[in-house]
Amino acid sequence: MAVDRSRLPALAADPQFTFPQIVRHELANGLKIRTVEHQGVPVVTLVMQIDGGLGADPPECEGLASLTADMVDEGTGSLSAIDVSDALARIGGEYDVEVGADVTMFTLTTLARFADRGARLLSDMLTSPSMRDTDFERVRKLRLDRLRQLKDLPPAVAERAFLELLYPSHPYGHLAIGGDASLRALTLDDAVRFHASTFLPWRATLVVAGAMPHDELLAVARNAFGKWTGEERLLNVPSAAAHVTADANASACLAIVPRDGAAQSELRIGHLSARRDTPDYAPLVVMNAILGGQFVSRINLKLREEKAFTYGARTGFDWRRGLGPFSVQTSVHTAATAESIADTLQEIAGLRGPRPATPQEMSLAQASLTRGYPRNFETAGQVARSVAQLALFGLPDTYFAEFVPKVNAVTADDVTRVAQNYLDPSRAIALVVGDRKVTEESLVQLGLGELHVLPPG
Repeated sequence: MAVDRSRLPALAADPQFTFPQIVRHELANGLKIRTVEHQGVPVVTLVMQIDGGLGADPPECEGLASLTADMVDEGTGSLSAIDVSDALARIGGEYDVEVGADVTMFTLTTLARFADRGARLLSDMLTSPSMRDTDFERVRKLRLDRLRQLKDLPPAVAERAFLELLYPSHPYGHLAIGGDASLRALTLDDAVRFHASTFLPWRATLVVAGAMPHDELLAVARNAFGKWTGEERLLNVPSAAAHVTADANASACLAIVPRDGAAQSELRIGHLSARRDTPDYAPLVVMNAILGGQFVSRINLKLREEKAFTYGARTGFDWRRGLGPFSVQTSVHTAATAESIADTLQEIAGLRGPRPATPQEMSLAQASLTRGYPRNFETAGQVARSVAQLALFGLPDTYFAEFVPKVNAVTADDVTRVAQNYLDPSRAIALVVGDRKVTEESLVQLGLGELHVLPPG
């Protein structure tokens, strides 16, 4: 039978997806547990999420939460750092730690038959870290070395400066790694006190997902963490999210971090916008896809395809418990710096009403968000981390089942409404990491106010 190549093949039906059941438990010590059966590959993933990310860093102690988290796999009361590494290897374990704005997440994945051993090892690491002075000094030196490397990377320089402009005098306003001065000032006692005040069962949620029944997953968690008690708080660890206000950067700001001779300018454009638990989440992600969240988005087509200023531009929300920013990120030819900023602000303004989303844009955006959605949950690790996000942001267990229908229900009017309510070019911070001598005159002509010159790195 001949193939008719004059017509594109018809699209298959959208994939059907059912998220596995989430069962909630709470131990007597206050530890909240969520178990999820994920049959298939015989592995189990444990995700321990502890309230206290970079937003819990005390004043003048930026980087403390992250440094403390890095000390967890440096040994326990009975194991050296090498012993911990060997123990992970013997069970085929993979360990990772991530410090976010609001929480610190420890992840351990192991073969299902070693789930008990893996959970006990993770418990030992989290509840009884050795906190040796020699390990502390080595970890701090590695972080200081990393800071020096980051100063040579324009995206990292831009990220640090952008956070400081978005969140002046607020715990969210720094990178998790901290700064050179704060890291040098930290002591081992600081890390010990932070651990004692933050690593507490009633401040934590444990997600256990894998190829075991719920009762066995719960038993793994209870056997490993049931005796975890912790002490009374030695430090007050407030919620950073409670202190973010919408007018933190109420007016436009234009700033540059000078890099003489730079062939490109690293750009960050945006402002504080939304919380992750907003009821407008679905229309916001559709709006973002249209504006800059996919290759065929407006800003990428304008700056890359039409004007050849960049290899790519993207937009996105940095979701937090408190107000997080919406931002545009790109790197453009130095000579095109000011024009790129102007074009970006014009595209944002256009989506707020003058150029509403078209039917084709709506269809492409919704398809990009929904048709590949099941791929986010292929492994036990993906499932566990996704459930941890529900705990982090206080989202319902039905969230994943409701996501696709909610996205498909978004209309062009919804996109216009959220663009008007959550995006405002008049409040945008425009940050440049690039050659001041070449760009200053054209930047000032943008009419975004005085050009603020920031220190390097």
